[in-house]
Amino acid sequence: MPISRKLRLLILSLVLVCAAGCDQTSKHLARARLEHSGPVALPGGFGEFRLAENPGTFLSLGDSLPNALRFAMDTVGVGAGLLGLFAYLVFSTRLNRYSFIGFTLILASGTGNLIDRVTRRGLVTDFLFIRVGPFHTGIFNVADVMIMIGMAVLLCDLWKRRQIGTP
Repeated sequence: MPISRKLRLLILSLVLVCAAGCDQTSKHLARARLEHSGPVALPGGFGEFRLAENPGTFLSLGDSLPNALRFAMDTVGVGAGLLGLFAYLVFSTRLNRYSFIGFTLILASGTGNLIDRVTRRGLVTDFLFIRVGPFHTGIFNVADVMIMIGMAVLLCDLWKRRQIGTP
């Protein structure tokens, strides 16, 4: 059964406010605490909280591009893409609830990182680093985690629909 437009808009608004708010709060706390204290190790050596201001995108991709090009791609381009995704989520009746949830998480977390880019001169605050034995992540933030969860929901939904043969 499709989700009504009013319910979609309500869910979108709630997830946007909560997710972007959580992301921005965590970044504010990271800047306030880690800027003066330096990195803080997680128990068992499983990583650390480490402050980084990322001018690039995922894993600092594009961080060496000229500022004007980075602004055009990472702020204007991403902002336009997020507006398009918002409109699609509000008006599309073709999405099932799992796709809607996955795309909503991506929209909310992308908005959190876009807020950073707009308010912090093109930089995104990252502060989490995970290490398990010889394996480790790049430095990331709460919005990045939500993007990955949204992608996982979309991939699981796609896999499930392929298994049962529905479009």
